[in-house]
Amino acid sequence: MYDYYLGGTDNFPADREAAERILAMEPGVRTNTRANRRFLVRAVRLLAEEGITQFIDLGTGIPTSPNVHEVARAVNPDARVVYVDNDPIVTAHNRSLNATEDGVIFIEADVRRPSNIVSHPDVQRTIDFTRPVAVLVVSLLHFFDDSDARRILTGVRSWMASGSYLVLSANGSEGVAERDIEAAADIYERAGVRLVLRSRDELRPYFDGYDLLDPGLVPVQQWRADEEPTRGAMLAGVARLP
Repeated sequence: MYDYYLGGTDNFPADREAAERILAMEPGVRTNTRANRRFLVRAVRLLAEEGITQFIDLGTGIPTSPNVHEVARAVNPDARVVYVDNDPIVTAHNRSLNATEDGVIFIEADVRRPSNIVSHPDVQRTIDFTRPVAVLVVSLLHFFDDSDARRILTGVRSWMASGSYLVLSANGSEGVAERDIEAAADIYERAGVRLVLRSRDELRPYFDGYDLLDPGLVPVQQWRADEEPTRGAMLAGVARLP
């Protein structure tokens, strides 16, 4: 569905049908999704310019250009990137990428089990966890309840050396009627996934212990950009571990 919102072709009739039901109810979803991708690009470019050379992208989804390694390597050709997802279709696409880019790997893993990611031998060979790393949790947490979301983020933080960064975005609930939230959740549940929309106040505690970069936790359209946010905009923030 995310690929379809972005205008991609790697999706199935069931994906398109579910996505169109969401778009009929909330046309701004496509705008939000594309703005979220631009946020990811801005965040990765900024961190690469700050000297971060290691990136872990959780729940990467179908590869979309420019992808994380393309953005990071445009700044530093030696940047190393780990992509993580548990979807078999994503696996097939990313493994072909993995075969052509040295220092860019993909592993199939469940993000709810962070210890299995950090201990994976390919990850251990690619990432030096004694040095800062940027972990991307982009357009992911709204598929998990609070218990799983905290499990993911607690695991992520345990990987991080001082000076590491958390890049986070998630679907927001602000300005969306409760009946619309319930209807959207029902469509996603029929497609086989959970949907949990959160307010800014509900997302902010996920950054506890980090220093949020300006402009803080804001709609993706306003994170170091000047785009007009839509109703129910995704919320995003980038934070540094002191």
